Amino acid sequence: MDNIELTPRTPLPHEYLHLRAAAGLSPFSRAAAELALPNTLFAVLLEDQGRAIGMGRLIGDGGCFFQVVDIAVDPAYQGRGLGKRIMAALMAHVATLPKGAYVSLIADTPADQLYAQFGFVPTAPRSLGMAFRVT
Repeated sequence: MDNIELTPRTPLPHEYLHLRAAAGLSPFSRAAAELALPNTLFAVLLEDQGRAIGMGRLIGDGGCFFQVVDIAVDPAYQGRGLGKRIMAALMAHVATLPKGAYVSLIADTPADQLYAQFGFVPTAPRSLGMAFRVT
């Protein structure tokens, strides 16, 4: 794991699409990725000898609301604490956000256990996350 470098940068579209697919996240088109990625507020990329093997992004309005998205680690590298390394880097940036900022995420299980280590708590029953996908 000592060769794996964490870099604060947004993944390139091909890295983004590859990592989402490798990690089993829902697919997006290249056109959508090309629109989305430049709007990233903060991101980190894990690389092994220059090859993208993990990522995480923070998106939002810059003042009040933020969302952690795209936490992905190539399955060949999972189980080594790399998701925790990505989250630690994102949370270090979160610490610089305005006081009172609301940071949310949608957690698949069992990844919710990782996010709980960083202070994320379920919002239910007070509130319930909801989603809508454009088709």
